[in-house]
Amino acid sequence: MTVKNICCLGAGYVGGPTCCIIAQQCPEIKVTVVDKSADRIAAWNSEDLPIYEPGLMEVVSQCRGRNLVFSTDIEAAIRSADLIFICVNTPTKTFGMGQGKAADLKFVELAARMIAETAEEGSGLKIVVEKSTVPVRAAESIGNILRHNIKPGVSYQILSNPEFLAEGSAVEDLLSPDRVLIGGEETDAGRSAISALADVYLNWVPKDRIITMNTWSSELSKLAANAFLAQRISSINSMSAVCEATGADVSEVAEAIGRDTRIGPKFLKASVGFGGSCFQKDILNLVYISECLNLPEVAEYWSQVVSFNTFQRSRFSRRIIECLFNTVTDKKICILGFAFKKNTGRVAKGDTRESAAIYISRHLMEEGANLSIYDPKVSKGQVRIDLEDSENPERFDKLVSCHLDPYTAASEAHAVVICTEWDEFLTLDYKRMYESMRKPAFLFDGRKMLDHEQLGKIGFHVETIGRRLNRRNIERTWN
Repeated sequence: MTVKNICCLGAGYVGGPTCCIIAQQCPEIKVTVVDKSADRIAAWNSEDLPIYEPGLMEVVSQCRGRNLVFSTDIEAAIRSADLIFICVNTPTKTFGMGQGKAADLKFVELAARMIAETAEEGSGLKIVVEKSTVPVRAAESIGNILRHNIKPGVSYQILSNPEFLAEGSAVEDLLSPDRVLIGGEETDAGRSAISALADVYLNWVPKDRIITMNTWSSELSKLAANAFLAQRISSINSMSAVCEATGADVSEVAEAIGRDTRIGPKFLKASVGFGGSCFQKDILNLVYISECLNLPEVAEYWSQVVSFNTFQRSRFSRRIIECLFNTVTDKKICILGFAFKKNTGRVAKGDTRESAAIYISRHLMEEGANLSIYDPKVSKGQVRIDLEDSENPERFDKLVSCHLDPYTAASEAHAVVICTEWDEFLTLDYKRMYESMRKPAFLFDGRKMLDHEQLGKIGFHVETIGRRLNRRNIERTWN
């Protein structure tokens, strides 16, 4: 089977960029991305895309109107498609069994039912590809829905093809993936469907990077990959706490262990912790699966990765308070960066999902601090959504201000806190910033990205992750 028409259900962070790259690399395939949100589709058809990714606008401009279509006509796209990607949201359940851990698959189920209802009699084989992150055996559920609502002359093959995109580098990740996983049934029909999807990727991905396996291995591999990456971050962050207590430098420790070829250097940079939509959600999903499989020790092991991430954030917040003479009440603290990482954005704003800045800001607000926030992509409206207390909404306006300029945000502040590693923070005029701040002026580098020696020469009292707290300097300043 040769794929000629692709339909993608969901024009979000996964479906949009993925299908843009497929359209660019496969000009002979018509790619239609559909979504129920007319506003989102309108944004994809404009010059102001609904998500921000370096290089994405250039790809869209090249393909849109040629073989790339963004539409709200979902039924027409499904009817004409040989291959259908399911790229819908899979949030964590907020109520019921598995609350706070299990993935909510209601949108996946709705997508499967829509395919079954829309497919026309006699339309032949349709390959349905599960691309959203889902628990193991979710493809089996999709298959059950489709096969119990089958029409004459229609057949389905369900594949798992998980995404491995990092926000801020999605285009690069899609163009040069470490691997492409395709899972399917271990039957002739299943292997034929796997081959058809593999042929799409072979237009630009080397054959040795396309890995085929059974469906359930593919589904679990996605959860396992994110869990292992998050584990490395929590591991080096645990070492940062030991370093601060002993006088070791976590950067030096990370370099030393990263030189071990069995370990490698990636994801060994200590920080205020991981954020984003994937790591915590996928680990909690893995915890829930382990609990359901009666594997409590496995569940406990992975839950500790999330627990330590929470501890790292609160530990950093406590360090800020301790350095500021054990009180931040009515003190102005400048937060630089509110997105969970640099170069991120969805729905035309910075992505703040599970951002460390949210947790640090909430902790400081509980202690009575006045927060002055600057982020090049995050709007005041998004900051309000993340920090406003529904039971006491006026507290946000009393304690939080958002700024369009980092120097204005830092003016008269007692401390500056770096929460996101935006490149522009590397080139700020910190001497100008220091001169406008209250003295002693503190700078807390939660991303270990600045020249701390130079900042010290300017006059800042600098604190960072994984380096011993200089109590003598604090005591000298206090006295």
